[in-house]
Amino acid sequence: MRREDPVPSSVEGRPLEDAELTERAKDGDVRAYEELVLRYREVACRTAYLITGNAADAEDAAQDAFVKAFYALSRFRSDAPFRPWILRIVSNEAKNRRRSARRREGLALRLAEGRPSGDAAPSPEATVLSGETRDALVAALERLPEGDRHVIAYRYFLDLSEAEMAIVMGCRRGTVKSRLARALARLREAMPAGISLSEHLEPADG
Repeated sequence: MRREDPVPSSVEGRPLEDAELTERAKDGDVRAYEELVLRYREVACRTAYLITGNAADAEDAAQDAFVKAFYALSRFRSDAPFRPWILRIVSNEAKNRRRSARRREGLALRLAEGRPSGDAAPSPEATVLSGETRDALVAALERLPEGDRHVIAYRYFLDLSEAEMAIVMGCRRGTVKSRLARALARLREAMPAGISLSEHLEPADG
């Protein structure tokens, strides 16, 4: 296949599934892999930003992860979902960069405020949180251990399912459930009396 040949965007009127694109990429179709990158670049950058707290580092971590994933496609199981697999690689790259740079300050604050910080900055939660509740949540998150902040952010700020979290975190789904439950319990304890989390961080199925 020539490099300039485009990847069909659909088959019989439907978008190509991740599995189809992955199989094409395994066969050397670079454009198919580029389509996967476009499909998951945003969530990859947001995941990396969650860990690094720095937009430039997040972009670099995501880019490096996509490159490493491309060369590791031969080891990718065809029956496995692509999204959690690539996010696991992104997470590892971001953790390596965070350890090197030692940038940990203000992570929960930037997440909850949805502060603009380049294309990698997460912001869905900014549409949910506002006013006194947001300020109280920011303060409560800052008092939590880093691991608790991350598991809450994976689930509610990045909207990963528990199954995807298990792959990204490298643990069992039951472990995800227990860690999330403990983190939410600590967050509720840290919140001021009279402010409920249930309106904003209600656990969802998945």
